[in-house]
Amino acid sequence: MADARPFRFAVQTTTATSATEWRDLARRVEDLGYSTLFLADHYLGPGPVSTQTLLRPQHLAPIAAMAAAAAWTSTLRIGCRVFCVDYHVPAALAKEAATIDLLSDGRLEFGIGAGTNQGEYEAMGLTFHEAPQRVSKLEEVIILVKAHWSGEPIAIDGDHVRVSGYAGLPRPVQRPCPRILIGGSRKRVLSLAAREADIVSIANVPWQPRNDAGLTPAEEAQRRHDIIRDAAGDRFPQLELESSPYLVSVTEDVDSALAQWSARLHRAIPEAQPDLLRNHPNVLVGSPDEITDHLQERRDRTGVNYITIPRGQIDEFAPVVSALTGR
Repeated sequence: MADARPFRFAVQTTTATSATEWRDLARRVEDLGYSTLFLADHYLGPGPVSTQTLLRPQHLAPIAAMAAAAAWTSTLRIGCRVFCVDYHVPAALAKEAATIDLLSDGRLEFGIGAGTNQGEYEAMGLTFHEAPQRVSKLEEVIILVKAHWSGEPIAIDGDHVRVSGYAGLPRPVQRPCPRILIGGSRKRVLSLAAREADIVSIANVPWQPRNDAGLTPAEEAQRRHDIIRDAAGDRFPQLELESSPYLVSVTEDVDSALAQWSARLHRAIPEAQPDLLRNHPNVLVGSPDEITDHLQERRDRTGVNYITIPRGQIDEFAPVVSALTGR
């Protein structure tokens, strides 16, 4: 498509057991041409809750790790995919984010979400409210961070966020504010993201051959694209659409890779058969040329131009990054 959004690529990880390992990883991600290094806003170490929630043990907390990665790099964008509104005091998070943007010379990407993992909430002693309440809080936190970053006096008296009597400092380098990433699957959150964010994530497409609405995974991704487009209106051409494939393998033996993944996923997701995985939006498998073609086709169909991959594939995936970004 002549007006297709340029491709960007990110790496997401929370794993490092030393400062040297984290520094070297950040610099390698930058050197290989990736745009962004994302962390995650999760806090559990090994134990029964990690096993039950399918959350891998988390080594690094995001804010300190983001600041360190920014200090060790010069062009790499830094973010968290995504901060949970219930894990942070909103006014403090707004200031932390502004500080990282200032000290990184404008390289922050600010992911924010309503929270999804009830087991992690409960393990940390937090109340997991019903989705409408969590999304309402997300809406108010977005208003707050934008107000803080504007440098104008803040006056917010909401149901979940009540902040007033001062103007936010520091001012971020990115104006009018750092780039915001919001993702979701339901119409309310996707519409909010389309109106308020710069990057909209359509990850977490279900693994079933057809969901409750009778849609295949590819059709579900298209449904989300259409919701975003309709809600964004005139903003849509300026938005980036992001996806994070969970299963990535750069290989000439596609059938073997799909069979291995299907066997590994069978207990938790028996529907994840090789034929389903082959064209699933959360899967990228093939040679560099095949993956390049897949991504171009998906961008034409669903608008996704921003791809976040797991840390373990950064070297093998680098030829795809080079081919689609010219870096």
